[in-house]
Amino acid sequence: MINNEYISFQKKAFRELSLQPVIGAIAARLMDTDTVRYFQDQLISKEPNQHVDTYVGWHTDRSYHSNCTSHKLLTVWIPLHDVDERHGSLVMVDRSHKWSPTENLRGFNHNNHHSVEQEFTQQGKKFHKIPFKLKKGQISFHHSSIIHGSYPNRSDMMRRAIVLNLQDGENRYQPYYNQGKQIHHFLDLLCRQQANGFPDYTDPAIFPVVWSEQEANQNKSLFIS
Repeated sequence: MINNEYISFQKKAFRELSLQPVIGAIAARLMDTDTVRYFQDQLISKEPNQHVDTYVGWHTDRSYHSNCTSHKLLTVWIPLHDVDERHGSLVMVDRSHKWSPTENLRGFNHNNHHSVEQEFTQQGKKFHKIPFKLKKGQISFHHSSIIHGSYPNRSDMMRRAIVLNLQDGENRYQPYYNQGKQIHHFLDLLCRQQANGFPDYTDPAIFPVVWSEQEANQNKSLFIS
């Protein structure tokens, strides 16, 4: 599997896609916020292979967004072609965003499907897995706390999908430590700093607004006039 991180900063076409207002407008409804900002994105390519198990382990995106004060962050999954279970499509665990604890489930790079499923099943949880079958041009949105992953690509083609993370207008930076080590988001190094020295997650150069209610209302007024 190949991960190309922060593709919006590398290719204009990817940036234009990630900043599509219609994506932000949908996310705003789902997050119940008046402002949606970019947080990060990546292109994930999963090689076709009948012999190597290219699993994406069960994880929550919230586990990797521990520097965020908000629990509303959304992930947008954008396949660049038709995908189904043969390609190793996205698989969600139904209603798992309501479970606890999942904020430290950092299993993206591990084949942990059996152990995680067993752990939650023993807690009395119904581990109902839903594979996503999408056509090119369709996208999915999921809560940052939902458990998800994927199975190996058993097709004869490369599976490619864009993963876009969006933050709500209220989200801010908070320090976070994992086993005594402070965790940093890569873009913390590029964005401007707040007065207290913390990274500013509202910096428009690094975390641009994808959609805002104020701008949408202004554009509507101009159209009506």
